Amino acid sequence: MKFALGIVNFKWPGGEAEMGRRLGEIGRTAEDAGFDALWVWDHFVDLARWEDPLLEGWLTLANLAAATKRVKLGTLVTGVTYRHPAILVKQATTLDVLSGGRLFFGVGAAWNEREHHAFGAPFPPLGERFELLEDCLQIAHRAWRGERGAFQGKRVHLSEQIDSPAPVQKPHPPILIGGGGERKTLRLVAKYADATHQTTSDPAVFQHKMEVLREHCADVDRSFDEIERWAGLETRARDSRDRVADAGQILDHAGRLAEVGVQVVTLTLPNMSGVNVIDQFGRDIIERARKLEPAAVG
Repeated sequence: MKFALGIVNFKWPGGEAEMGRRLGEIGRTAEDAGFDALWVWDHFVDLARWEDPLLEGWLTLANLAAATKRVKLGTLVTGVTYRHPAILVKQATTLDVLSGGRLFFGVGAAWNEREHHAFGAPFPPLGERFELLEDCLQIAHRAWRGERGAFQGKRVHLSEQIDSPAPVQKPHPPILIGGGGERKTLRLVAKYADATHQTTSDPAVFQHKMEVLREHCADVDRSFDEIERWAGLETRARDSRDRVADAGQILDHAGRLAEVGVQVVTLTLPNMSGVNVIDQFGRDIIERARKLEPAAVG
């Protein structure tokens, strides 16, 4: 089982002047502790507490790319409405190049209407957002195959495709689609993605979503086993959001997720600016959980 640590809380001692240094320290500590990936939200505000600080996602990943050497890096996930799809693909390629081939391209249909209006971003109806998402996925595959011709999608029209330099990862950076919508989202996963992220931490819910995904894969003649399976892992104590749960409880939960086929767990930790909690999680959880083998699904 792999572990992906989210950096989503930026209320750190020292304020703005210390953010860059602390972010790099967190990234290096997580890498040393055995985390396989680091992820950030691609939102412009903290959606739970709008006045709290939140760094822009892609620039945050660029900082982490410079501070680390091994871990994968990505957003969980970028809403396709925030940036023009071809420009978003260019950003993703750039991060893969600058990180030496460590990007995972997390993308989804977006959902928070208030945030869009606050920043003047268009928020079309859900059906149009899914059309935009599919255009973006097609543009990414085209760009990373080296295609240069015009593109006529349902929502995006390009006079030509330009994306140089090419990504480091071959055949392309892994594409992760976030969301569990059974009719549209999981269909797009089957057609275009290398990974699926389910926000649920409930093994039964996850298992059902994978049954639906398997059906979509069969419909498009795609091997279900080609798709890496991500899900959330609850790590906080039930009686305190500021304390990590008992190691036995976390490992038990991780084991139940592995039993239904989860390969990567995403998580956040409280009080990460002190970094000790990251070190301890690596010793108490990651080293022991490496022995958990995700079960075959189906």
